[in-house]
Amino acid sequence: MSYSNLTKKIFLTVTAATTAFAIDFVTKWLIVNTVMKPPRVIEIAPFLNFRLGYNTGVSFGMFQDIFSAYPLVLAGLSMAIVIGILVWAVRTTKFTETFALGLVAGGAIGNIVDRVLHGAVTDFLDIYVGAWHWPTFNLADVMIISGVGLLLLSSILPFRLASSAPQEPDSKCPEA
Repeated sequence: MSYSNLTKKIFLTVTAATTAFAIDFVTKWLIVNTVMKPPRVIEIAPFLNFRLGYNTGVSFGMFQDIFSAYPLVLAGLSMAIVIGILVWAVRTTKFTETFALGLVAGGAIGNIVDRVLHGAVTDFLDIYVGAWHWPTFNLADVMIISGVGLLLLSSILPFRLASSAPQEPDSKCPEA
């Protein structure tokens, strides 16, 4: 990889991660310090509420009983994963993957900072249908899911384009 490409990948990764982190940090701050004073449920749409919650576990609150007493252990494990994602981001050959992994890393860092500062991740987006509610989440989670979705799309799209492109005849095969 050339020095120029490496520099571009580092810049893209840092830009995506910083943007994802900043959006998450600012929205959590606004929700906690302005919107949810006092804490309540605010209906935004017939399927979306603002509902303040704190997650001491992993995704969807799993393993809360294990990690609620040890938030820094979970933050440390998460940071090790983020470092791996950042290395992946600058080593991949596709800029789309670099950007996607930057979003994942930035969202994860947002949740890590929350866990270190507050002992839990601040969640406030409540999507529901009737009485069924998805676990409450935040914009860091949206960034992570968007990054993963873009990463999956990036891995599928070239295959579809390649498979639908006309194929060159094999020069080793004699024509009939």
